[in-house]
Amino acid sequence: MTIPPNALFDVPAPPPPPPPPVARLLTLAGEYTRHNDSLDILDSSATELGDFAQSAERLASETTAAITAVAGMGLFDHADLTAALVRLKQVAYLADAASRHKVVASRVLTAFAPEAVVGSAARIAAHMRRRRSGHAPEPDDRLDAVRQTALHEIALGHVVTTSSQGRDYVHSAGARVRIGTLRSLEGSGLADRVPESAPPAYVGGGCQDRVRLSTAGAIALATVIGSPPATRDHGPAPAHASATKTAPRSR
Repeated sequence: MTIPPNALFDVPAPPPPPPPPVARLLTLAGEYTRHNDSLDILDSSATELGDFAQSAERLASETTAAITAVAGMGLFDHADLTAALVRLKQVAYLADAASRHKVVASRVLTAFAPEAVVGSAARIAAHMRRRRSGHAPEPDDRLDAVRQTALHEIALGHVVTTSSQGRDYVHSAGARVRIGTLRSLEGSGLADRVPESAPPAYVGGGCQDRVRLSTAGAIALATVIGSPPATRDHGPAPAHASATKTAPRSR
């Protein structure tokens, strides 16, 4: 058999390795938000899930795989770690059940999945940091308190944007996220906007743009999630005036 000359070089590239377990969970939370958004945009007259059943099944499988990845790190047993893994198992069970329900019931079952997954990721990351685990990464020095808070809100599925008269507006269900912060995160490749992928803010309104973590954003947030927001070092505090004055002489 004659092999074409170029066939020897047509080897498919291997898939990229999965991100570290905490970043993997943050990415998974974004997938749950995308799934929920898609159901919310679905015509309210629809009753059957169709392709969304497969999406729910896939999310259940990915959640189980993420649990296995965390367990594979061999972390020291602790109540926080156990609670996080149990919560993730609950999310997987609910996603699996969602694949067998009609639209309205299915949407209820995954309603709080993004928050549950992000909360579990935070508890796992804090446990790794507290135990000085070799798996705990160094904090990403690009993330000050404002950026860390914004990425956390994005991971939770709280952030959308809209445009009006040539201006962009950011809407968050939690902590405030400024448009300047969002643009900075986008410029750094840490966040992306997905046009018209989130449900309208009101009946009859247009779809909003969902803000999601990029892979780089998930990896960056994973280095600090579960720890207090970073603060900028402004140098030593000035001495109190009373400390620099000479005590009055007694007469």
